[in-house]
Amino acid sequence: MKILFICSPLRAKTAYRQELNRRKAEAVALNYWKKGYAVFCPHKNSANYGGEVRETTFIKGNKEILKCCYGIVVVGKKVSIGMKREIALAKKLKLKFFYENKKSI
Repeated sequence: MKILFICSPLRAKTAYRQELNRRKAEAVALNYWKKGYAVFCPHKNSANYGGEVRETTFIKGNKEILKCCYGIVVVGKKVSIGMKREIALAKKLKLKFFYENKKSI
């Protein structure tokens, strides 16, 4: 199975909007599971762990996981700072790109 990494905005001005971002990433991940890919969704991997582990630990871990992926799924039209870093690494690794151009919340 080919592994895809979901690259989607997470942070938002409110907890509600952040949860909506998490749900959007989750929906995209499910769609690609249904297409026959194995999918890593960072939004779900570290959901509700806030304060237990430094955020930089998650960021570093996500980069390591991205290195094992076949491709990256870029979600939305807005690209956050974190997404820019993931996209840059994916380009460096020459991963396959998939785009879900739904408007970001």
